[in-house]
Amino acid sequence: MSRLDAQLAFLAEADRLKSVLRATSLHDRSRRENSAEHSWHVMLHALVLSEHAARPVDVSRVMTMLLLHDLVEIDAGDAPIHGDHDPARQEALEQAAAERIFGLLPEDQRAEMRAIWEEFEAAETDDAIFAKSIDRVQPVLSNLATDGGTWPEYNVTPEQLETRVGSKVTRGAPAIWTGLRSRIDAWFDGR
Repeated sequence: MSRLDAQLAFLAEADRLKSVLRATSLHDRSRRENSAEHSWHVMLHALVLSEHAARPVDVSRVMTMLLLHDLVEIDAGDAPIHGDHDPARQEALEQAAAERIFGLLPEDQRAEMRAIWEEFEAAETDDAIFAKSIDRVQPVLSNLATDGGTWPEYNVTPEQLETRVGSKVTRGAPAIWTGLRSRIDAWFDGR
């Protein structure tokens, strides 16, 4: 297989991300978003909100992480943060998916993109910490825009939201979480 053939095979496989539905609804409530739409939207969030990162970040690297971060859902599916799933099993599925999907690329691109994906997953660098934060912000905004969205469906409590989402957002973008807290509190108070 030529380099171009391998690249085109990877891109064709990536199209399947459009078929992976997430728990989060579109703001107009017409349907659930797919993972490809989520990836685009979190990239836009990172571009717009990067000035709020806790530490300086390379927004281009952050956007690359967010572009690649959910490709594994082609095989592993989406595991909603408030859903009932085994995190160890999901991680194993995602690792196998990363091996297969990034494995479609020529060796140099395979290594580079897999390393970026692994960096995002580890969330140890400033870029990855911010990227993880923004990945958590977008669904919160969607849920707030849709009168709680899936929070009632998953019986989400303020404490769960703080533990599962707030702690991660605060790590990379504390000002954003502080700004969202009053909106989140108002929604829970109005229930």
